[in-house]
Amino acid sequence: MSILKIHERDNVAVAVDDIRKGEILTIGPLSITALEDISKGHKMAVKDIQKGENVIKYGFAIGHAISGIKAGQWVHSHNLKTNLGEILNYEYHPELKRQVPIKCNKTFRGYRRKDGRVGVRNEIWIIPTVSCVNRNAQIIARQASKEFLGAGNIEGIYEFTHPYGCSQLGQDHLNTQKILADLINHPNTGGVLVLGLGCENNNIPEFKKVLRKYDSERVKFLVAQEVEDEIQEGVRLIGELVEYASQFNREDIPLSELVVGLKCGGSDGFSGITANPLVGSFSDKLISCGGSTVLTEVPEMFGAEILLMNRAKNQEIFEKTVKLINDFKEYFMGCNQPIYENPSPGNKKGGITTLEEKSLGCTQKGGTSDVVDVLEYAETVKQKGLNLLSAPGNDMVASTALAASGCQMILFTTGRGTPLGTAVPTVKIATNSDIFKRKSNWMDFDAGRLLAGESMEKLTDELMQYVIKVASGMPTKSERMGFREIAIFKNGVTL
Repeated sequence: MSILKIHERDNVAVAVDDIRKGEILTIGPLSITALEDISKGHKMAVKDIQKGENVIKYGFAIGHAISGIKAGQWVHSHNLKTNLGEILNYEYHPELKRQVPIKCNKTFRGYRRKDGRVGVRNEIWIIPTVSCVNRNAQIIARQASKEFLGAGNIEGIYEFTHPYGCSQLGQDHLNTQKILADLINHPNTGGVLVLGLGCENNNIPEFKKVLRKYDSERVKFLVAQEVEDEIQEGVRLIGELVEYASQFNREDIPLSELVVGLKCGGSDGFSGITANPLVGSFSDKLISCGGSTVLTEVPEMFGAEILLMNRAKNQEIFEKTVKLINDFKEYFMGCNQPIYENPSPGNKKGGITTLEEKSLGCTQKGGTSDVVDVLEYAETVKQKGLNLLSAPGNDMVASTALAASGCQMILFTTGRGTPLGTAVPTVKIATNSDIFKRKSNWMDFDAGRLLAGESMEKLTDELMQYVIKVASGMPTKSERMGFREIAIFKNGVTL
């Protein structure tokens, strides 16, 4: 198969392999001669398209032709432009699935915490309140790992450094506090050391007001300015946390208690054909078993937002979805930046031309399930099912937001490849088999097999089994490489 037409209404098709000028391609009953070389992942016109006419992919307009395009020609940034505008008015036209949970006996081996929540890892985390003690946190983690790992069932001791905690004001400062509080409360960690300096805006007494209720056996606090040797004291406190966390053991947990984040980065022309639809199929299957998924990257919903809005379970959720979209557009406009400055150079090189095209592929990660809730940035999941989360498209910021929302793991699709890892296990799903083979040290799962004829049902079952293995303790590639980072959204001034 050299070329693929996705939907019957499409007037473009996607090159599955590199196409050479003069090559004759068969698309259904049509035979079309390629009028120029076209790289795999890129689009070719399957009929003549007039100047100003919409270019259709996935059955929807992804922009309009800015010049006449002949059947067999390459369709990309030189002859295709977005249709998108600014702030829009929306009306609710429900297209609900009303999915009824099925009987599901699948389980994973997770950790049941004292508050009833479930984690898929039993780690010790060090959370600095301010960037001034980032290096101290790293040294404590390294020394504590040498002293305590290998005894008991602690699966790692990790620090999560960040550049904030002081010289911030208003919502930025609160966002930092809320994200850090969410991580402290995350069920993947059996114990947390909160490390402060002592003079920062986000000092521990102030931070506790945001953190609110906590288990003093599970969460320890250390102010570096108040002790003679914060490294020695930090390692001692980690020892107490290791003893506490060692009481937890893996046990059978219903799949209904799994919360999975959905993310893509470094997309290519196959993202909306292979990996993203596969993740959407997985999402629907997990939700049918009573589980939950979280879809974010709001700017990469622009152009496909109506599809999500009409899946809102009621008028209230529809209005929250409208606010989610328009708030992000107003954020761009308030910074005097174009709303549609997307796709990225890497996306374009991979064959994605307009934001509509990227969004129609991106939102497929949410499958077909109803949208049950819309979460503010740093808000945690409360409703079972498909949730939308306010966060930007930036890979690390969005991944951190997913972890902070309560996701025990993340499914991350990519056609360009990325080594990224965050606070929770991050499964990299390749959109094409070439990147899966070439970057085998990064990639966990090959969705490119769909292009070779393997069925969606078969790969969905395989992905489900893979997720269960990761949730039960199998490390992802990024975990094996030690890639664990966080990034916090920033909007305002720095003092």
